[in-house]
Amino acid sequence: MATSASSVSEKLAKAKAAVDDNYVPSDDEEYMNERQLDFFRVLLLDWKKSIHDAAGQTLQSLQDGPIREPDLNDRASSETDWGIELRTRDRQRKLISKIDAALRRIDEGEYGYCEKTGDPIGLRRLIARPVATMTVEAQTAHERREKISRDT
Repeated sequence: MATSASSVSEKLAKAKAAVDDNYVPSDDEEYMNERQLDFFRVLLLDWKKSIHDAAGQTLQSLQDGPIREPDLNDRASSETDWGIELRTRDRQRKLISKIDAALRRIDEGEYGYCEKTGDPIGLRRLIARPVATMTVEAQTAHERREKISRDT
């Protein structure tokens, strides 16, 4: 975990050096130019680092010792809170693989384009959800098909 987190920190520092702090991608530029790719690389690496940091804090809290609430209701509440925390960390663990996939797409020159149609995903969507792999239209159609197959 420590090696992975330090690796992410090193990559983040290198990526941040390539991007101006005040830069925000604009529709006036060429889509997915080098500057935009660097911006999204920093965004993704920063997100990944924050997930690693939060996981480290959770791990430290777990190692600090068991729940020692004298009251049964307080203990049950604490255990429920830990359950929620661990489920959150599991979701974030899955999110890290999506972040890694997005970083791979940046390196391969495929980032920002829909995996179904090949159309540009759009800057606003990518800023809101940097791991997006489909345009809004393709994602909506995919979810509709998924719902139909689930309902039958």
